[in-house]
Amino acid sequence: MTHNIAILGASGYTGAELVRIIAGHPSFRIVALSADRKAGMTMAEVYPHLRHLALPTLVSLDEVDFAGVDLVFAALPHGLSQAIVKDLPASVKVVDLGADFRLRDPAEYEKWYGAAHVATDLQKEAVYGLTEFYRDDIKGARLVAGTGCNAATVQFALRPLIAANVIDLDDILCDLKNGPTGAGRSLKENMLFAERSTDVQGYAQGGVHRHLGEFDQEFAAIAGRPVTIQFTPHLVPVNRGILASCYVKGDPKTVHQTLAHAYAEEPFIVVLPFGQQPGVGHVTGSNFAHIGVTGDRISGRVLVTAAVDNLCKGSSGQAVQNANLMLGEDETAGLMMAPVFP
Repeated sequence: MTHNIAILGASGYTGAELVRIIAGHPSFRIVALSADRKAGMTMAEVYPHLRHLALPTLVSLDEVDFAGVDLVFAALPHGLSQAIVKDLPASVKVVDLGADFRLRDPAEYEKWYGAAHVATDLQKEAVYGLTEFYRDDIKGARLVAGTGCNAATVQFALRPLIAANVIDLDDILCDLKNGPTGAGRSLKENMLFAERSTDVQGYAQGGVHRHLGEFDQEFAAIAGRPVTIQFTPHLVPVNRGILASCYVKGDPKTVHQTLAHAYAEEPFIVVLPFGQQPGVGHVTGSNFAHIGVTGDRISGRVLVTAAVDNLCKGSSGQAVQNANLMLGEDETAGLMMAPVFP
């Protein structure tokens, strides 16, 4: 069975990544692509690496014909999806790659994103899109909220450990490095090549990063009480990739065994042998997440490291994984491409 797919915001990095992935999907067909600022252009003009594909011309949002569309990927800037999704036909399923539906509490959304939510009924309906942990809910969902790429990476490292109560929940520190594609394709002075190519710099530090709202929501739900982590993100000069180094208290071998058991049947999450650590170059261009566990010279301390491609497993690949479940396809369909190396 072929499913008709529309991508809103196709001219951004995550939109282009969706096109790349869906081009190899056995059951998905792209029937509409929107990009307001580039309406009227072809994807080949916007992204020459996609010129070999037969794709619809980019149109503005109000020109998209949703008749016959089975699922929409909304790869739009934060704040836009909620106003658009609420007016879509009820028959159309939606995977939102932005932040509009990630937080279940409207007050929490306003706290972290600085504006009131305009579709609170849909916000309550949305299923959090961390596939490995919400698989059954996603299968029956009409609206799935894609996670933040940083939030997903850290959760892969920590969720099973919190659930199994094998680490100290009051002493968790996560140091994260990611590439500038996580900030989108819009022109920003601090993202210029001359300012990023030889620099490493922290950002949104001191407890103000928006993905902390996701950590607070998800970790509290697992633990049954608030879990407050220290989270320090840095921009590094790589196009793609996130490396999250999480420092926790516990027994190193128990931590490793807990993660290995939790992910033993997961097709996209690989727990490395004890003592091995992942790198972003090992997952680039793929929907895989690699996790490593190492003990520390300080007894009782453990380093858990997770690596993902922020545009794939951290965003568009995860979105397709969710869409597969929503449309009754095999969860891995179109997603088993190997990482690109070097």
